[in-house]
Amino acid sequence: MRIRLEGNRAEITPGLIHLREVFTVTAMSRAYPDRAHPRKYRVYVRIVPRDNR
Repeated sequence: MRIRLEGNRAEITPGLIHLREVFTVTAMSRAYPDRAHPRKYRVYVRIVPRDNR
């Protein structure tokens, strides 16, 4: 699954931490600047469900 996180760095970082608690992150892009909002960024994350048996 691919997820796009949008926001400033202070918003994206906790979002990534929470995703890693629930899912296995297999890839993460660099932070791309948002063209419409100069202080906001986009990060693309690929995740897979964790197998917690």
